[in-house]
Amino acid sequence: MTEFPLQSGERPAAEAPDDLADDPRLSADEPVSPSGPVRVVVVSAGLSVPSSTRLLADRLGEAVARDLGAAEVPVRVDTVELRDLANDIAQNFTAGFPGPKLTAALDQVTGADAVIAVTPIFTASYSGLFKSFFDVLDQEALTGKPVLIAATGGTARHSLALEHALRPLFAYLRAVVVPTAVYAASEDWGNTDGLNRRIDRAAAELATLLAGTGGRRAAPAADPLEEVVPFAEQLAALRVQELPVRRERR
Repeated sequence: MTEFPLQSGERPAAEAPDDLADDPRLSADEPVSPSGPVRVVVVSAGLSVPSSTRLLADRLGEAVARDLGAAEVPVRVDTVELRDLANDIAQNFTAGFPGPKLTAALDQVTGADAVIAVTPIFTASYSGLFKSFFDVLDQEALTGKPVLIAATGGTARHSLALEHALRPLFAYLRAVVVPTAVYAASEDWGNTDGLNRRIDRAAAELATLLAGTGGRRAAPAADPLEEVVPFAEQLAALRVQELPVRRERR
């Protein structure tokens, strides 16, 4: 299945709506500081220009910005377009290190307070480009981070890919995945009422998570398995504890 381009009359995904185009909350030039705006990074794996995947990604970002604005939480929304990083991602696998463009994108996702991840569905799963990006991302980068997952496809039959492919992926990366996943099939762009409701519900869930924590994640708890005491040392400690007991019995 190939990703379907926008139909005649649809707004290109790269163009923000007029009421948000000059919104200072969405300014990429706004400085970021620990006390600055909540940082939401949208990762779009759309391949065509314009694409339905990027359109869905933009609409989700706009909805989250709107809900956070209503809660008086300042927000900055940035987009990482994976099609522009395809060569860099491939070279990272062969060379072993990322180039400047990929490094900047990885830093954006790592430093974000929340991520919106959107992929086209190919062969009943996420695209290879989408998976490859998260393969090169540090495995601790999404720990405890709110993530909204979404996908596009040619038929509603592929919607379960969100549950059997994307949700397990981000659960493995220890992200906090919002309950509502958003899927947009070809027919959803002709009658957007249902799609709009799913977008609004998912955006509200992500905004609630961010507003409830002030947009800042707590530091991840230390993994007790990171410091493993060798078995020989544990056994020696047990023997030392048993010695006084044996002596008392004698």
